[in-house]
Amino acid sequence: MSSHHESIIREPLITGENITYSKITDDILVPVENMPNKAWWIGFTVASAGALLWLVAVSYTFWYGIGAWGLNKTVGWAWDITGFVWWVGIGHAGTLISAVLLLFRQNWRNSINRSAEAMTIFAVICAATYIVAHMGRPWMALYSLPLPNQYVLWVNFNSPLIWDVFAISTYFSVSLVFWYTGLLPDIATIRDRATGLRRKIYSVMSFGWNGSVKTWQRFEAVSLVLAGVSTPLVLSVHTIVSMDFATSLEPGWHTTIFPPYFVAGAIFSGFAMVQTLLLVVRKVMSLENYITMFHIESMNKIIILTGSIVGVAYITEFFIAWYSGSEYEQYAFINRSTGPYWWAYWSMMTCNVITPQLFWFKKIRTSIPASWVLSIIVNIGMWFERFVIIVTSLHRDYLPSSWVMFYPTWVEVSIFVGSIGVFFTLFLLFLRVLPSVAMAEVKLLVKSSSEQEKKKLLKQGQLDTEQAAFYKENLVKYDSVEKTEYANI
Repeated sequence: MSSHHESIIREPLITGENITYSKITDDILVPVENMPNKAWWIGFTVASAGALLWLVAVSYTFWYGIGAWGLNKTVGWAWDITGFVWWVGIGHAGTLISAVLLLFRQNWRNSINRSAEAMTIFAVICAATYIVAHMGRPWMALYSLPLPNQYVLWVNFNSPLIWDVFAISTYFSVSLVFWYTGLLPDIATIRDRATGLRRKIYSVMSFGWNGSVKTWQRFEAVSLVLAGVSTPLVLSVHTIVSMDFATSLEPGWHTTIFPPYFVAGAIFSGFAMVQTLLLVVRKVMSLENYITMFHIESMNKIIILTGSIVGVAYITEFFIAWYSGSEYEQYAFINRSTGPYWWAYWSMMTCNVITPQLFWFKKIRTSIPASWVLSIIVNIGMWFERFVIIVTSLHRDYLPSSWVMFYPTWVEVSIFVGSIGVFFTLFLLFLRVLPSVAMAEVKLLVKSSSEQEKKKLLKQGQLDTEQAAFYKENLVKYDSVEKTEYANI
């Protein structure tokens, strides 16, 4: 029992029989080392069509300017900033899973962190495309950085939009380094199994990884340092994005609750997107032994928590608007819930506050179809949240003579739908060339947190009678194992 450092009553993080280090490598590298299956090709075709739509819509915007969008003199921001904030929010779960859970030594992150980190990289890329597209003159994007130039242009450091540039570029850089650092041992594994040109490519990508003790020590030290650097970014990036609105004097925007409210919403939508992706990857790539129901249930619990925080923030906004005594602030929130865009507001409330509460029921929380559908609903709701905050706060300002409705054009809709295509295209290419599960980190759990190891302890009689009885009584909590398998132990 001395070699077993995890409580027997914890649910196993790896299920199945005859799980060896070799089997883990073979199972996870199936899509990397073999031709893609039919499901991958279908997904890639649909995603590529979306990416092509995005290319057409963005090219149209560059040619005709942002006048091709449905913006007007009152609503100067709409689908563009909505999509930007939505994508930045989705990119938050990857860093949270990788960095924060690593620092807290949560081993259940090992099976899901790789895909979540990749999702972060691709989501931030999609968000960055909105910044460039909104400039109207994309060739001037370089001048958003404080670099000497022939135009004698200098950035305005008082503008929250410049803060966005620095926050997102920093977040992207650190997330990319963190993601790629974690990939090194797995890339070296692919290198050692590959031949010909593939071996040369993966050899370059592995940066000379040799698997020595010293290499592993440095790898773990660097991972902890990067996790420590990344953790504040989880809070700072979306806080700075929220200041795009909070530093203005616009009713509905000028509020101090935005930073924590945006961060909670970002984690909320990010975990929902991780759930959406991994439930499909788990099924299509036959990774049920490594992405277990325990992982799915744990993510659903975080969705409950962050969704509840977002719900409290919605209620607090209404209370503060009433408590402020400002008729402009009060009207902004009355207009949100009962004005022309009431349908968007109540869609937001239904998707973000009411629907996630279904996860309180264990039967729903541990249902694959229910989890997948609800995760999509959450992301729809978070898009509506950004739309409500932006459009309903702008379309009716202080002068009734300038009140207008915003109607998106096909270009705006195409850019948003196309950005989803770009995201999934990148993610599917990632699944094709790199392991979606961190093999090296999952292998660390075989001797401590696998189902077969826990069974071995029971069979060998290394537990006293009381511990064994307690373990068997609590099997009902283990959604990933069959209780009947233990009948003869």
